[in-house]
Amino acid sequence: MNPRPLDGITVVSLEHAIAAPFCTRQLADLGARVIKVERPGAGDFARAYDTRVKGQASHFVWTNRSKESLTLDLKQPEALAALKQLLGKADVLVQNLAPGAAARMGLGYEALSQAHPGLIVCDISGYGEDGPYRDKKAYDLLIQSEAGFLSVTGTPEAPSKAGNSVADIAAGMYAYTSILSALLLRGKTGQGSHIDVSMLESLGEWMSYPLYYAFDGAPPPPRAAASHASIYPYGPFEAGDGGTVMLGLQNEREWKVFCDGVLKDAALATDPRFDANAKRNEHRADLKALILAVFSQLSTEQVVARLDQAQIANARMNDMAGLWAHPQLKARNRWHTVGSPAGDIPALLPPGRSNAFDYRMDPVPAVGQHTDAILRELGQGDAAIAALRAAGAI
Repeated sequence: MNPRPLDGITVVSLEHAIAAPFCTRQLADLGARVIKVERPGAGDFARAYDTRVKGQASHFVWTNRSKESLTLDLKQPEALAALKQLLGKADVLVQNLAPGAAARMGLGYEALSQAHPGLIVCDISGYGEDGPYRDKKAYDLLIQSEAGFLSVTGTPEAPSKAGNSVADIAAGMYAYTSILSALLLRGKTGQGSHIDVSMLESLGEWMSYPLYYAFDGAPPPPRAAASHASIYPYGPFEAGDGGTVMLGLQNEREWKVFCDGVLKDAALATDPRFDANAKRNEHRADLKALILAVFSQLSTEQVVARLDQAQIANARMNDMAGLWAHPQLKARNRWHTVGSPAGDIPALLPPGRSNAFDYRMDPVPAVGQHTDAILRELGQGDAAIAALRAAGAI
């Protein structure tokens, strides 16, 4: 097997929920050994979010394949000592505990870097390690609200949250890329580094278009449901058979082609209400009625065929069943199988197909599945492990 980019890298993660587990799963995809530290017994509370995947939680199986599970009660000195010993063998520590919790256990960057100068420490939190919001609790929906995401998402009547954990995902992605850059930097300097990732700043970066659109007190983008806030026609349109087609026009050339080839009304392109995007946006109700009058006489397949023939960007509005069965994913062999405590489950290969290596796609671990093996690596004998278990430390 060809080597993977992170083969030989060990990551220890004090993680729960989504942001940190999503970050470390991607490190595992690239070959890193990821040791997930969980509470004895229940483990990561995300394990109990639901039972949709053969009795397992959908969030958990998504973000935790290819990891080893080590249970430690870090309130007990023996367990904390084992973790600190493990960090002596690690390259990266990731944590998204409550603000300040890791530092209070002696697991902050300043303390750890004295003993382990090459260690990379990545802290993920809602608002960052300083500032007036440092100690506020932060859940995905709350950050979507604080970052202004809700203000531009939804209908004119009501804001809507994203259908997935967009703030957690943003933070996980920036933690992942920051760790990769820190590993590259360590290769040049030999020194570890401290990474402080905030959910607010991560989603704030993703909000930069509406931020700049509202520059210097200008009105922000209006909530436009599934349509584009400032480009029209760009959004969902219903066909005569009840299906929905998403389409998007980006320029005046496409507008003329759309009128001629899709609506079969070339004269509409020069209608003074619609001959520029700003005018189409202003008169979108009138234009929508004209488009729907044509589409109502066609099936979804016929609408898509006309759009494809005219080379107008379009898509079907799939549901989850449609995504599971998507022909493009099947044709590109993007589905793989991974093990889990409840048996094999399907999993999407990571984005970014490489000709140099295969992604790691190993099982989702049971709670504490690797505890004994990891402690033996640290020199603990069977008697010592049994004593830790009897004390509830593992």
